[in-house]
Order: sequence, then structure tokens, then C-alpha cells
Amino acid sequence: MIRRLSLFLLPLAAACATPAPPAAPPAAASWAWATFDARGVRAAGASGLADRANGRVLTIRDPVRIASITKLHVALGAMRLVEAGKLDLDRDVSDYLGWTLRNPAFPDAPITLRLLLSHRSSIRDGIDYWLIPATGRLQDSLRDPKAWDAAHRPGTYFQYSNLGFPVVASVMEAATGERFDGLMQRLVFTPLKLDACLNWTTCSDETVARAVVLYGIDGSVRKDDLRGRRPDCPGVAAPDGGCDLTGYRPGTNGAIFSPQGGLRISIADLAKVGGLLLRRGRLPDGSRFLSEASLEEMERLHWRFDGANGETEEHFYCGYGLAVQRLAQCPPADDPFGDGRPRLGHASEAYGLRGGLWIDPASGRGIAYFATGLADDPPRGRSSYRAIEEWLAAKLR
Repeated sequence: MIRRLSLFLLPLAAACATPAPPAAPPAAASWAWATFDARGVRAAGASGLADRANGRVLTIRDPVRIASITKLHVALGAMRLVEAGKLDLDRDVSDYLGWTLRNPAFPDAPITLRLLLSHRSSIRDGIDYWLIPATGRLQDSLRDPKAWDAAHRPGTYFQYSNLGFPVVASVMEAATGERFDGLMQRLVFTPLKLDACLNWTTCSDETVARAVVLYGIDGSVRKDDLRGRRPDCPGVAAPDGGCDLTGYRPGTNGAIFSPQGGLRISIADLAKVGGLLLRRGRLPDGSRFLSEASLEEMERLHWRFDGANGETEEHFYCGYGLAVQRLAQCPPADDPFGDGRPRLGHASEAYGLRGGLWIDPASGRGIAYFATGLADDPPRGRSSYRAIEEWLAAKLR
């Protein structure tokens, strides 16, 4: 922590200096990247294998579990529902869910969609949110006091929470009556022409066949060794192995579809999403996907670290909107690019993968990247990001 704090206090001139990138990439099993502008991909590259068992070489069109960049996509879908009048950012989400969602320590404080999307709801990752079974109910899991921050009132403190996004998914389901995976297909994947899906179960056969297997640093499989076959269950099966969703009631358990990190998408398709952000919500044909006002609401600072108002994870998070990170709010610690420019997007980390989707509105350019086969604590760079992330980010120069 002392080393990170000293970074935070470096003079502005040092923070804005642009160090030379390393001559060779730090160790990773595989990596892929693409730079883009509003018109499409400008340059791209990939290295390593997507699947070691059959020797399949990784390309920028191979889908990977992109982890927390999923949250940005969920927010795009949620904001489309806000524009359609199905959701309100500042309404008590209990009204949609049909049951009362409250922090036991602050029973008078409503939880809103705005607070959930900006990680200020006081929901914390104190329970095994990824193990909520497909046949379970999110409401039951949130009765556990360990799911809540008892020290901070909702709206007053930033604490990055994966568990908050199953709540967001459940709210979106309850407001529409649609299952979350199909809802995201309708709201986001289809209009953006993304060959993407949540948890593989709704992906095409061709997409499943190109899945990127995630390996540990020791070469063991950590996720998605599909061998050409999609899983039977979109989420975690019940203890008895059950995963019958024929009677599933939308709004009861959005955790099934991993809205916190279960998006499977390629670098090529992430570049399409970045292009949408650079076009300020317009599709390539000029039609509207999302209003510029909605994008501005997502991107504006709903929270910025002031020294005591949130958990920064060593200044990895210093500025946050609605499922959108704002970089260089406390440079150089939160700036993997090393030049102090205020980029927007989201980072990812899970199962040995690190990734990012970032745009620079001033230059009209952006980058999407990921690296796999990393240790849980890969070598660190000059910032709070890992050395491999800084090396990939430098491709934007």
C-alpha cells in the first residue's frame, strides 16, 4: 500500500510522462488485441493457442470469457430499458423485484439501479455469488449479512461488487418478463451484430467451436474446455445436479447467467462496442442504439476517490460511472497507458485472464485486449495494472 500511495503523490509532470513500452511482452500463454476508431479496426494482433488440446491458434475472432467487461454491456442493456421507460435509475429496485432489498444495517435506505451500477449500493462480495444454483433464489442469498457492508450507508461508499450485478440482471428480468440471456441478445448482441453470448448456452455451434480455453500458469484448465460442446446448464447446477429452467420465473435469480463476468465475446466484437461508444451511441448505419444523453450518464463520474470514500484496491479504481471506469483520476496508479489521458471503459480479471476495453474520446481511438494463462498475481507494472496489460495498452500509441 505504501508503494501505491507514493505513486499517487508523484508530481503531475511525472504522472503525465509517457514511458517507453517494454521491448518484449511479459509472460502470458496467449494474447490478442485490436485498436479501433469509429469506423472499425485499425490494427490487430494475436499470439498463442486458443485450445492446446487441438493446437488451434488464437485469433481476434475467437470468443473468450471476458470477465468484468461484461458489466459495461449489462449497463448498455439497462440504459436501453431506461430509455424505453421500463426502468428508472433512481427508483427503489424492490418495486421491480417484488420483495424488499435492504442492507440490514440501513433498513430505511432504498437500493437503486444507479447505486448498483456504480458499486455504491453497499452490497459486497462476502458470499459465494458464483455458486448460487440455477434453481435457487437470489433473494435467499441476500439474506446473509455477509452480503452487505454494515459500516457504510448505501450511496456513500464505493466498493466494487460482483454480487450487485446478479441483482441488476434480476431487476432487468422483472421489468421485462424476459430471461436475462435472451434479453441481452435482444437489447445488445443482435442490434450491435455481436457474435456473443452469456455462459455459452445461447452461442451458435460455430462460436462454441472457437471457444478460448482459459489455462492456469501451470497449464491446467481453469475454464471453458468445451471440446466443441456447449454446457447443459447456463449456470451452477443444483446440489442434486438439477438445472431445469422450464419453469424459471424471470426476476428471481439473474445470477444464473453470470452478468458480473460471463460474457463470451471476441476482440473483434469488443472493438464494435468500442466503436459504438466513439460514435456516441450510433450504429454504423447512423441509426441510434442509445442516446448521447444516456451515454453521458454512464460515463460521468458518479464516484471519485477523495481519500476516504471508497475501496480503491491500491488505486486500481479511482473514478467510476455506471459500469464505466474512468482512468487517470489518480495517475499514475490508475493509468496503464502511462500518459495521463482520461480514457473510459472497463478492465477484466478472472481465471488467469486480464483484459481491457478503453476509448480515448479526445483522439477518437480505442483498444480492446486480453491475455490468458496468467498467475493470480502476475508481475506488476509501473501502475496498479499488471505488466502485460501495460504492454498491450501501449499498442494504442
